[in-house]
Amino acid sequence: MSSYLIPLFSLSYQENTPTIIDSFQGSSFYGSGLLDLCLITTIIAVMAVLRDAFRLGFFEPLARWVLSKKLTRLTQPTKINGSAKPIANSNGHSHDSSYVKKEQRRAHRSVLRFAEQGWSFVYYSLQWGFGFYVNWKLPTRSIDSSTLFSGYPHFPLPGPVKLYYLMQFAFYLHQILILNAEQRRKDHVQMMAHHVITIVLMALSYSMNFTRVGCLVMVLMDWCDIFLPLAKMIRYLRISQLACDWTFGFFLVSWFITRHVLFVLVIKALYDAATDQDVTVFIWNPEADIYVNVHVWFCFCALLMSLQILQLGWFWMICRVAWRVVSGRGATDERSDDEGYAYLYCQPVKTLTGPYFSDDKED
Repeated sequence: MSSYLIPLFSLSYQENTPTIIDSFQGSSFYGSGLLDLCLITTIIAVMAVLRDAFRLGFFEPLARWVLSKKLTRLTQPTKINGSAKPIANSNGHSHDSSYVKKEQRRAHRSVLRFAEQGWSFVYYSLQWGFGFYVNWKLPTRSIDSSTLFSGYPHFPLPGPVKLYYLMQFAFYLHQILILNAEQRRKDHVQMMAHHVITIVLMALSYSMNFTRVGCLVMVLMDWCDIFLPLAKMIRYLRISQLACDWTFGFFLVSWFITRHVLFVLVIKALYDAATDQDVTVFIWNPEADIYVNVHVWFCFCALLMSLQILQLGWFWMICRVAWRVVSGRGATDERSDDEGYAYLYCQPVKTLTGPYFSDDKED
């Protein structure tokens, strides 16, 4: 019975260490196969548990504590000569109990969104760190096609590379489940397309032994995803508008560099390798784990370019939001009801009805 459970909790298809290896000296090496789906399933389950543990056990209590203190302070009547007078908002209405309840509901939604972004921040920080370690050990450079494809096929895989790939598989499959379980966003179709294309690319590169370029692409994608959740967390707790603005600005610059400069260089490296016979020789020999022909190369390039087109659309929206803020015209959501970049920017608090507790959408 235990032999059937092993694939659920460990890497499958261990193989002998290759005679010549250029990375991960001393690591165990593995092949690939359908049993890998067992470990992916386990990782998805673990991610679901960790997501709820971080959200419910840490981030929600933290946000609730911070926002409740701010709500109490803002609803506290101002005392003059020992007498309390009701605080009037900009419309001339006092803070009655129904009004306070409305603000409490808004704060509650901020708590939920802060917790979601907290989990994203934790996941991307840890996963990017793992991806950086993997790429640091691999002899790959985004601007040099020879380092991405020399020594192909890159098989069998070092244990850390295989685990990194399976974790990324699990994450995007988990994201598809969440995306369809939650309230539909304005960019639902684009997000689904992004996740599906990413999973197809990972599946093809994993099964056809193009994992080095896959590892590089994934670590590039994960970097800027650390800072958007962080900026939103700062905004939801209203820690500092300046900190929120600077974090969003760093996110914008990181997005441009990683997804529109370095990622494009990876696509160019793929194209250069296809036209350089010293780097790539088109041979289709599955028995030797070699899967290189014109159709495969074209498929990879087309899928990567599709990702780039989606990202250009999102980057245009981000730039429009940033321009509105810089020009002082205010920001409106360009992307999503819940996850818009625009909601990182709010005016300073003046009354309880102001944007301090404003949320991304009303009930």
